[in-house]
Amino acid sequence: MPGSAERTVPCGPRKRAAGSVNSMAVDPGSPTGAPETEDAHSTSRLLVATVAVVVLVGVVLRFVTRSDLWLDEALSVNIAKLPFSKLHDALRHDGAPPVYYVVLHGWISVFGSSDLAVRSLSGLFGVASLPLAWLAGRRLGGRAVAWAAVLVLVSSPYAARYSSETRMYSIVIFLVLAGYLLLWRVLERPTPARTVPLALVVGLLLYTQYWSIYLLLVVGIGLVVRAIRCRGAERRATQSAILAFAAGALMFVPWLPTFGYQAQHTGTPWGSAVAPPTAFGLTFADFSGGDHAETVVLIVALVVLALLGLFGRAADGRHVELDLRTRPGVRWEVGVMLGALVLGTTWSFVAGSAFQGRYAAIVFPLFVLAVAVGTSVFADRRVRAGVLTFVVVIGFVGLARNSWEHRTQAYQVAGRINDPREGAKPGDVVVYCPDQVGPAVSRLVRRAPDQVKQMVFPTGEGPEIIDWVDYKKRNTRADPAAFAQSVLRTAGTHDVWYVYAPGYKTFEGKCEALGAALQTARPGVVPLVLPDSKLFEFQGLNRFPGS
Repeated sequence: MPGSAERTVPCGPRKRAAGSVNSMAVDPGSPTGAPETEDAHSTSRLLVATVAVVVLVGVVLRFVTRSDLWLDEALSVNIAKLPFSKLHDALRHDGAPPVYYVVLHGWISVFGSSDLAVRSLSGLFGVASLPLAWLAGRRLGGRAVAWAAVLVLVSSPYAARYSSETRMYSIVIFLVLAGYLLLWRVLERPTPARTVPLALVVGLLLYTQYWSIYLLLVVGIGLVVRAIRCRGAERRATQSAILAFAAGALMFVPWLPTFGYQAQHTGTPWGSAVAPPTAFGLTFADFSGGDHAETVVLIVALVVLALLGLFGRAADGRHVELDLRTRPGVRWEVGVMLGALVLGTTWSFVAGSAFQGRYAAIVFPLFVLAVAVGTSVFADRRVRAGVLTFVVVIGFVGLARNSWEHRTQAYQVAGRINDPREGAKPGDVVVYCPDQVGPAVSRLVRRAPDQVKQMVFPTGEGPEIIDWVDYKKRNTRADPAAFAQSVLRTAGTHDVWYVYAPGYKTFEGKCEALGAALQTARPGVVPLVLPDSKLFEFQGLNRFPGS
């Protein structure tokens, strides 16, 4: 979100960013500057058709993925399926804010809980973000930047991943873009019809992802600075924006006791803190598609374009000038993006919390806008088209990968348990260690709960929900040998199916000890699935036959 209603001076009316090509009536790549010919019109029609196809394919791929739900997705669905009266207590133990789960709860009640159904909610918000990106790009640099923003967003592996995942990050991207546009409208002309929706978006962001706090703090500080520097109508408009932010923050007050409890008892026990420079690297790697070969190419292209958007300006058709004072066009966007990332990653590191690139969804739209403006520094349309084509093509490699690759090994494990001839039989016990492998696999296990008992280490509870409260303490105190004896008593003469995954934090050596204890009691272990560490989430499966 920006902190000023004006790009070239601290206060004043909005101006189009330098380098915008929307107002050009001639082809800047033409040495004569002559009006467009019939051939040029044909080329334009072909370009429009190509863009339409790219957008259509990008939209479709937001609803197409081969993978089953992984841990976070399955857990989100299991929480959202609870009776509405139990949602608050479940989220109190999960550590998440409520908006996404409330919306998903209503969505499931209408469309069901199949993989396609629950992921389509994120897909719809992903699609709805595209017109908002167009509007935001148009404000920054006219139609050329608007379409560049759409193409960068629609071909983004990061945006596609979270548009096809049952989590809140697609909604976050939508809300940030909506807040960006609403803030500009308030700064241009503050009316209740503009300030009230802005306050609502601020409140919704706080209730959707806690990392929004860092973004809103940075924008709020920028608004306060602007109110001090501005005079007259600009100051009054800025004060209206500040009041909208304050009203949105007040909406969060009723949730503060729950937030405080979560901060004290849940956190991120599954991961370790990383230094801010490492977190920055993870962020931009995720923005480019994650840990894949094409990521290196795309991250270089995107970061260079974002830097050109900040520092570059077209000198002529073949030269770009750099201005270290930065271009007003995306100065505030990049400043807010970096400020929120610095604040969030630094606080996470100091507090000992883990970091994941998905948390940076709060600033991803600002990064997209910076990249889109970066494409406008090339005065020659052919160069701009070539640069955008390169970004889109590499991005679509990531989109195809996102649609085709499995995110979890749960389908292999559940497939063996579900096998009609050699799979689990009534009375068998399925054990999960750690409990984090339970939600994804159990979602696919077709046996009814009264036929096959499913339990997680160390609590012995069902595998659908994970209680993150004091997670590390509970796991540290757990006794694998004692738990193994409990499992064997429950199974009696029936088989024990052991779903396991090595290397999980707070379970160091305990799942291995549990497996060893089961093997000591039943030495005829049958390995059925080996963990495949190439997958995002991996599990193995052993069967311990009964007598």
